[in-house]
Amino acid sequence: MSAFDDFLATFDAEPGYLNWAANGPLSPSVRAEVFADADLLGSGRPSSLALVVDRVAQAKQTAAELLGADEAELTVQPSATYGLMHAFYGSTGAVIASRAEFPSIALTLERAAQASQDRLSARWISPEDGHVTPDAVAEALDDDVTALAVSHVDFRTGYRADLAALREVIGQDRLLIVDAVQSFGIVEDDYAVADVLVGHGYKWLRSGRGTGFARFSPAARERIAPVLSGFGGVGGPLPVDELPPPASDASAYTVGAPDHLAAARLAVGLGDVRDAGVGNIEEAVAGHVDAILEIADRHGIPVRSPRERARRAGIVTLAPEHPAPLSAALTNAGVVATTRGDAVRVSPHAGTTADTLRMLDEAIAGIGEEKFISG
Repeated sequence: MSAFDDFLATFDAEPGYLNWAANGPLSPSVRAEVFADADLLGSGRPSSLALVVDRVAQAKQTAAELLGADEAELTVQPSATYGLMHAFYGSTGAVIASRAEFPSIALTLERAAQASQDRLSARWISPEDGHVTPDAVAEALDDDVTALAVSHVDFRTGYRADLAALREVIGQDRLLIVDAVQSFGIVEDDYAVADVLVGHGYKWLRSGRGTGFARFSPAARERIAPVLSGFGGVGGPLPVDELPPPASDASAYTVGAPDHLAAARLAVGLGDVRDAGVGNIEEAVAGHVDAILEIADRHGIPVRSPRERARRAGIVTLAPEHPAPLSAALTNAGVVATTRGDAVRVSPHAGTTADTLRMLDEAIAGIGEEKFISG
């Protein structure tokens, strides 16, 4: 078996799980690591503690490898939002962002602007369908704009932003701040075009909560003040009876000591993805998305998600005229999805089985197409 086949074999959740964009059940390797490292910490031996502490470096090294970045540019964070807080609270000028962004961007940017005493402002845009395109960004650009903040993959529709094109339109003199929670690990892209990139392992990496990480490029470190830097950000021994400046590398954007058990889970999740190959994972996810789109089309369910592979990831948003019957049918059939407002979001992973897709198809068929097609 190949490393990718081994990866697929680790998906042991019950059939019917199509909610990876909301939460990823822990992988077997991550679960095993939790117990192993907990036992090490239970021993009290300094050598055992050192092994667990070393998971932080392992997580940063593997994330850097997947991003094509230097390890000194990586930090582990309690969540992706913490990484965005470091980016926004230390920024000045106007930051472009869509009003339709997930709160990790929208609310964090707004709070940072409110606390900045007018040094930072949000330049809100309202692009069509919430899709942050180069044209939508270009219309908002002026000399006051210092950065663009964008989700690589939109949580509502699964639209994948064109990072390279966005970089081109804003130029090199502005920062590109990217939330890659819905793409990292399942989408191959040139992530190096982002100056700040944040992710979280609790979805597609199957690593659980607390497994955030962030990359701060040299340009980001030049322009973003480490406002929220604490004793964990001095880059050396615990500062006692002295007040050293923040570290010169990305570790400046940390507050205190990391959760080493969370870092261990992240390291394992990242390692599993690296070994399986992100390209292989992306291809498998794309095939499952194609199958879901075919099911939706066959039953007459409108879809809000992009159909072009280059503009999508692992999210398919179903938008029937009456979403309640669809949501109820999926729940009754044991299909796990997310219903939000007037849409039902389904999200497969590489290891999603044919049985799960069959359950989706049969659940929809069981309530009749007249429930989805407007008269």
